[in-house]
Amino acid sequence: MNTILPLLSSLVSFVFAFFVFKRYAERKGMHLLFWGIGTIFYGIGGFCEFYNSAFGWSDLIFRLWYIFGAILVAAWLGQGTVYLLAKPRWANILTGILILGSLYAVFKVFTAQLDPSQVLGSELSGHAIVSPGVRVLTPFFNIYGTFTLIGGAAYSAFIFWRKRILLHRTIGNILIAVGAMLPAFGGFFSRLQIPGALYLGEFLGVILLFLGFMRAVTPMGETTENVATA
Repeated sequence: MNTILPLLSSLVSFVFAFFVFKRYAERKGMHLLFWGIGTIFYGIGGFCEFYNSAFGWSDLIFRLWYIFGAILVAAWLGQGTVYLLAKPRWANILTGILILGSLYAVFKVFTAQLDPSQVLGSELSGHAIVSPGVRVLTPFFNIYGTFTLIGGAAYSAFIFWRKRILLHRTIGNILIAVGAMLPAFGGFFSRLQIPGALYLGEFLGVILLFLGFMRAVTPMGETTENVATA
């Protein structure tokens, strides 16, 4: 399971990214660009988990996993939602901060000292990083990503539901919000030593994110357009 689930997560993520970038080519919109980049990050993280389970430890694979799968993915997906809901000026300022922070995180991870013996079993873990000041970065990115992605999706779903319009976007945003929460739940149960919980949460999460996106951009017969357009 620790081999198959990450591989499936990766494949679904790359298919998801194809549809997002296809819509970006048709509609433009910075939110689509960031969602597309975020889903690529999701796919890279899943591939690294698959590689580690199937072929064993690799310093490069671990560093790529920690950068894209553990640090950046939620924040970059969330930044897409920021472009939907925030004023362009503030969204651009936050993007500048996110890019600078991401470059700093890449530098710190690629210069960190690793100890593979700290990773138990076949699941990758940040415990392999023994250099100080690296793992502390992860909560900042994940809290920002969680707040913007889950909070933004929940807020959008509430707005559409309250106005009784665009039901497909209400449903889509609910699915996105739930999908964004599942990897966090998987990580929580993984810390309780439940095997495969993280990878299952990631797989179910990307499935719901994909379904939510497709539902949000596929009308159900409504004729009124409002607020953010996916």
